Amino acid sequence: MKILRLAVAAAALMGGAAAQDNAEIVVTASRYMDSESSMQAVIPHVTLKRRADNLVTTVRVVCDTRDATLRDQELRQTLRDMIATAAASGGTITLSVGDTILVPFDETMIEKSIFPEGRPDTSYAGVVVKTAVKAADSYDGAVARVRAFVATTPKTGRTEILADTRWDLTLVGPENNRDELIGLIAADAKKTAGLFGSGFEVEVSGLHMPITWYQSGPLDLDLYIPYTLDTSGTGAP
Repeated sequence: MKILRLAVAAAALMGGAAAQDNAEIVVTASRYMDSESSMQAVIPHVTLKRRADNLVTTVRVVCDTRDATLRDQELRQTLRDMIATAAASGGTITLSVGDTILVPFDETMIEKSIFPEGRPDTSYAGVVVKTAVKAADSYDGAVARVRAFVATTPKTGRTEILADTRWDLTLVGPENNRDELIGLIAADAKKTAGLFGSGFEVEVSGLHMPITWYQSGPLDLDLYIPYTLDTSGTGAP
């Protein structure tokens, strides 16, 4: 029920973000490769290696102050302090909401983000904490930045910030890589045709398919289009 509530709240807050070319997508392989369509797909030879844009995790901001009014005040203040602490990081830490598509979290979203917990005297909010992945980053270093943010954010009253054990990667605008990927596929097809010699040609199909991906390293992704390449011809006489 908690997950459903967070998903519904995120959908209400996101509006039309899913339609944007530069939407930020949660792309960790386990989230996508478990689907039937992804499991049936064959990963082609040509892929585009990309560093993830962000490492993310969901935190639950929980307060069990008995008085409901005071509990809401403490939760709201802690959420405001999270926003302020992230802003002071100079872009190292940012906050979002969402499940597979993320949008920035700000003070206008606080009220809609608070829900009752299973117990009558407890409330919580779910926030996605992100850290930008740098070229020289290690996984442990990126995780440490998020944990430091959680530790240093002021907590009002009986509020706690509880980090999830799951870490995901995000990619901004996967389809923006289409031209580069098709260029790599075309170059490979041309090279393949040349290896077979005169009298042979290659045919590429499936380039209309959406870009997909798999996690190739702790902070790295391989993007691909599930295309097929066939050769035909009689060869040189």
